[in-house]
Amino acid sequence: MVTIITEVSKYLMMILFACYTYECFSVLQKSSSPGRQKHILRRQQMFMFLIHLDAYLVIFAVTQELKMLAFFLVQELLICAIQLIFRFLYKKASRLVTNNLCMLLIISFIILTRLSDEKAIRQFTFAVIGTVVMLLVPFFIRHIHFLHQLPYLYAVVGIAMLALVAVAGKTDYGAKLSFTFGSVSLQPSEFIKILFVFFVAAMFYHSTDRRQVIVTTVLAAAHVLILVISKDLGSASIFFITYLVMLYVATKNPGYLGLGAAAGTVAALIAYKLFSHVKVRVVAWKDPLSVIDNQGYQICQSLFAIGTGGWFGLGLFGGMPNKIPVADEDFVFAAISEELGGVFAICVILVCASCYLMFLNIAMQIHNRFYKFLALGLGTVYGFQVFLTIGGVIKFIPSTGVTLPLVSYGGSSLLSTFIIFAVIQGLYIIREDEVSDEKKNNEAGGRRRKRASAKNGREYA
Repeated sequence: MVTIITEVSKYLMMILFACYTYECFSVLQKSSSPGRQKHILRRQQMFMFLIHLDAYLVIFAVTQELKMLAFFLVQELLICAIQLIFRFLYKKASRLVTNNLCMLLIISFIILTRLSDEKAIRQFTFAVIGTVVMLLVPFFIRHIHFLHQLPYLYAVVGIAMLALVAVAGKTDYGAKLSFTFGSVSLQPSEFIKILFVFFVAAMFYHSTDRRQVIVTTVLAAAHVLILVISKDLGSASIFFITYLVMLYVATKNPGYLGLGAAAGTVAALIAYKLFSHVKVRVVAWKDPLSVIDNQGYQICQSLFAIGTGGWFGLGLFGGMPNKIPVADEDFVFAAISEELGGVFAICVILVCASCYLMFLNIAMQIHNRFYKFLALGLGTVYGFQVFLTIGGVIKFIPSTGVTLPLVSYGGSSLLSTFIIFAVIQGLYIIREDEVSDEKKNNEAGGRRRKRASAKNGREYA
């Protein structure tokens, strides 16, 4: 009976998630009226809750543990709280961004409960903390108007924290990444990447002349260099690409883009020569089967899992995702692919892509240059991190050791992504304020023109 339930549920989840994913893009169509958009977003919420219920019914059927149903119910309370508070506290916030955050969070709870219910509970705790923080951030983004005046403060704090990690941080997987306080680890680079975007956005808001570009580049290079010294090359890549994209968009100078690409290529070659763990990852990427007993074991297990799962997956508890090293963090996408299927995994990518498109849409439409650069930078951080994670899992690029935002296990990663989404919501609200102000000005201008026209008509008569 359990086998039948698992088999039916995986197809149901796949269909529901495909419908949810389709609505992510249909709501972005310009032809959609506000009424139709609300209807689409409500349907998304229905699909989301059905996927959540389906998955935990399977988990309960397999484990026969009542605590799984209790865990499901508290998750539902959290998701409902996020939805309701954003709807009533921030009426102008993007409901698509809120829906996607909740959907990815639900996927995280599902796959982590499958892998380790203890880690799933810890992830839930981090999510509760992140929710409290996330509900405060849009208010500050909307009402604090001097954020663009503190570029050097962002840079000093960021560089100092990264340097502290490089000196006194704990070494994980060959890189100095975190500080440990009892059973809790804090990875500062996850939060500093947000400060880094604020720093670059503030610098380019004030000026994009050559002197400003040089100063900004030197300070940005200091961030990247310290990360390289710490051997945290995944984060270094995110910082570097984010700066390059923001530099190009701010200056519209393709020469900077070319110089940056050349510098990045040289830096990658130097890192390959200097760091043994980089060589290990490159060897595992080039031919993992030749080193399957050592360096290539993780990527081989990942590819085996994805191949075994096929398009439709083996169903929850039908595969062996625990055989993939670090399956709950760096390689969570492989675990999803094995048990929930390739179609479900592709939908995860598309949902992440819809988030990225929303970030870029805000960046293009908002008028304030500081906020424009902020949305662009945070969108680049998010999009490139997704690319690095999934690219490493499917052997498209060497593994970089970064997590899949909102899905992978990890408190620092989850909290920083909550903050990124909250900042984006604040920027979306500011954009909606700009649209409202424009409408009011246009209406006021129209009334003035009508009065002037009527006055001229009377004078002519």
